[in-house]
Amino acid sequence: MKYTVVWKPEAERRLTELWMAASDPEGLADAANLIERELAVNPAAVGEQRIGSIRIVFVPPLGVHFRVNSEDRQVLVLAVWSFE
Repeated sequence: MKYTVVWKPEAERRLTELWMAASDPEGLADAANLIERELAVNPAAVGEQRIGSIRIVFVPPLGVHFRVNSEDRQVLVLAVWSFE
């Protein structure tokens, strides 16, 4: 069973800003889509644990902080940034 991936509004706005300013918007969109697909399948195996229940994953050129709620089968994307 898949997880539902939900982006906090602030993270979604930031992703849009990054995409609009990117030198390679298609590459950035591909990275965001890959992150979302991986989080939907097995989020506990994606990236690594950080503080508390927050996890982090890097798919160049993006980094993402997220939290997994296994009971609700939901992943909440908390923040996104670019490191290109």
